[in-house]
Amino acid sequence: MNCLQSWPEPVVRVQYLSESGMRAIPDRYIKPPRDRPTLKPGSEINQDVDIPVVDLQNLFNKDRALQEETLRRISSACIDWGFFQAVNHGVSHELMRRTREVWREFFNLPVEVKQEYANTPSTYEGYGSRLGVEKGAILDWSDYFFLHYMPVSLRNQSKWPSQPSSCRELVSEYGAEVVKLCGRLLKAMSKNLGLKEDYLQNAFGGENIGACLRVNFYPKCPQPDLTLGLSSHSDPGGMTILLPDHDVAGLQVRKNDKWITVKPVPNAFIVNVGDQIQVLSNAVYKSVEHRVIVNSEKDRVSLAFFYNPKSDLLIEPAKELVSEDRPALYNPMTFDEYRLYIRTKGPCGKAQVESLKSNR
Repeated sequence: MNCLQSWPEPVVRVQYLSESGMRAIPDRYIKPPRDRPTLKPGSEINQDVDIPVVDLQNLFNKDRALQEETLRRISSACIDWGFFQAVNHGVSHELMRRTREVWREFFNLPVEVKQEYANTPSTYEGYGSRLGVEKGAILDWSDYFFLHYMPVSLRNQSKWPSQPSSCRELVSEYGAEVVKLCGRLLKAMSKNLGLKEDYLQNAFGGENIGACLRVNFYPKCPQPDLTLGLSSHSDPGGMTILLPDHDVAGLQVRKNDKWITVKPVPNAFIVNVGDQIQVLSNAVYKSVEHRVIVNSEKDRVSLAFFYNPKSDLLIEPAKELVSEDRPALYNPMTFDEYRLYIRTKGPCGKAQVESLKSNR
């Protein structure tokens, strides 16, 4: 872990660059032509389709038919897309709004206040502006705040912002509600895979799961066609619950080699399968590449809540999903070992989960 103790170069806050009035972004944010967003008519971006929307209201309804229909919709979304927007999910809309707004207020604080929480690559916890420790890497046009929520032993509220004054309380309340939602969704996914309903939760460590929050701030960009807010990647963890900025679209999902810009549904969460569920399901469910584009007119704030396996548990395909016809596709690995890759390399498509594939 010694290679992860410090950043390889001085960290520049992207928000500072955005607010400086510059008309051209520095070279280190310019992506190679193949990785740039293409925004012209007839391009690789498909605006005519969108990820599925799933109403969770009947997920645990006593009416079996209604429950089965909801389970079917979740299963279809996980198999065909790896993504869906969840409505009627049980989390207070007002709590969602207040939590997003308090983080917008945080990023609008003076830089010296935010700098008190500057992070390092050893844990990533705190205020950051880059992923990966490779010197000379091409960077993304974003700042972020990363914090641990579970296990409780890692939850250190002194590392959470004390300004705005309501931030810590809102993060605690919001995290508790999203953890409940994640538990319900894991039950649904387990049932859909033909496993016991508590299988995935237990595989994640039961009550000892890991959970963390990454709040993304994407400042306005004078040349949004040359860069990305977040490079293409699949999420290394178990499952992600994203609270998007409903005023400005930015998330793009890769489907059939085309990029689809997700149109956020009001008060919905965007749910996606992570690499660990791909491994546990023996690739019945697949994590999907996604990225974030930026905007020349407006900045954006989004909250990504990662629901992950306990860091030292071996993750491997469920034995019930392994057969002679479909052998285990992945070798066992702990989540701690797995996430070291992205902490070192930064976002890099599906390269990590594909490298796990067994030679059997």
